[in-house]
Amino acid sequence: MTSEEIRNNVEKALDEIRPFLQSDGGDISLVSIDNDNSVKVKLEGNCIGCSVNQMTLKSGVEMTIKKYVPQIEEVVNIS
Repeated sequence: MTSEEIRNNVEKALDEIRPFLQSDGGDISLVSIDNDNSVKVKLEGNCIGCSVNQMTLKSGVEMTIKKYVPQIEEVVNIS
């Protein structure tokens, strides 16, 4: 998978997740993909102060991204 394909698939994964975050007044944006295996995202809106955002990040966001791009090893939220 090329870097461009990885980026496109990560964006598809985020598009799948976004409606759930937006329904709670939040959002997510892709910041970067490092070494084609580490994704940096930024949680926005109500997601910033949400007490369950780490759980959401690991169980929802990371799992969905790995479904689209299995080689991703980690998803990190930068604030």
